[in-house]
Amino acid sequence: MKMNKTLIALALATAGVFAGPAVFAQSAPTHNDGWFINGNVGQTSINHGAYDDNDTGYGINGGYRWAVSPSVALGAEVGYNDLGNIHAKNIFNSQPVVEDGKSQLHGWTAGVNGHFNVTPNWYVSARGGIYGWKGHGLSNDANPVRKGLDDTSWYAGAGVGYDFSNNVSVGLNYDYYDAKKDRVDLSTDMVSVSAEYRF
Repeated sequence: MKMNKTLIALALATAGVFAGPAVFAQSAPTHNDGWFINGNVGQTSINHGAYDDNDTGYGINGGYRWAVSPSVALGAEVGYNDLGNIHAKNIFNSQPVVEDGKSQLHGWTAGVNGHFNVTPNWYVSARGGIYGWKGHGLSNDANPVRKGLDDTSWYAGAGVGYDFSNNVSVGLNYDYYDAKKDRVDLSTDMVSVSAEYRF
């Protein structure tokens, strides 16, 4: 999957926002457990059946992690995302920002996650679980039919990032959301930048 210039610029801008506090940090984070909330935005990609397109997606998650060791925390999360029909670049022209003809995939997630520090500040992450989704899309037929569907499937992802303190981190992530039913395949992946706050 190709990341476009907008996503790269967004990643650099996000890193830049938090780079200042990192320069003045006096010490590495001392714990990685507790309640958390995070949000991510990035480029989605769908490339099967009637679709071959990229859009802008976003998600928000919250949950709790338990410290297994000073460098490993495992937890549970719930969240919501919209992966389908947002064309952010159309904010600056006369085209629609939300396009009705897109896949319009969105849904709720519930799963587990891990935060693994490979140095005191740098980490890798992993997540996965159940994806309760709704969407509209074209069937994979000779004469495609647009259908509105909902079902329960799965999601999984991984990421890398930087802990600026016990409370704040930013990351770069890849996630896959499975969404198939009745010959309609809305399964979507997303590359995103994220920010997390831990209480």
